Amino acid sequence: MQLTRTDVVNAAIALLDQYGLADLSMRRLATSLGVAPGALYWHVANKQALLGAVADRILLRAAATDLPAEDEWDARLLAVAGALRDALLSHRDGAEVVAASLAARQVSVPIRDRLAEPVRAAGLAEDEADPAALAVLHFVLGATMDEQSRMQLDSLGALPDDEGPVVLGTDAAAGFALGLTLFVDGIRHRVRTLKR
Repeated sequence: MQLTRTDVVNAAIALLDQYGLADLSMRRLATSLGVAPGALYWHVANKQALLGAVADRILLRAAATDLPAEDEWDARLLAVAGALRDALLSHRDGAEVVAASLAARQVSVPIRDRLAEPVRAAGLAEDEADPAALAVLHFVLGATMDEQSRMQLDSLGALPDDEGPVVLGTDAAAGFALGLTLFVDGIRHRVRTLKR
């Protein structure tokens, strides 16, 4: 059987889901595919490029989500951000993989543009739409990374009890929804302020 780039990315995602990002190595990936580590480099230049391909696969799910038919920009922004969160949560350490790959400029799926479209539709000035979309993207990544970290700590029994200095009992979905609502309200206020 001829090894393909798709095979490599699929195996990397399976290992990510099973072991997490810290234990996803090129050697482990090669072993799981039954090839020498050097064979992987025909398909990906290095580990960062591999993680970029994994991030693209995660982001494709979010980018492919149908937006609400409504003309309301806020519903579209909430739908894209919610789909992104769902895509990140669908894979162990998904938010960390995507955040690192975005920082390394290894992602080809234009997720920030997908977030910027409804922000532009809200009436935000062009020079502010991209930074606003980037702020929403960073919120989604950070909130989801925190949620995934807490889930992993909880699965290990390592979370402090509610009597500790930091209470981690907040419902992640409710906190996420509130955070997005604050972004939407802020964008709406900014547009109104600019129109005065």
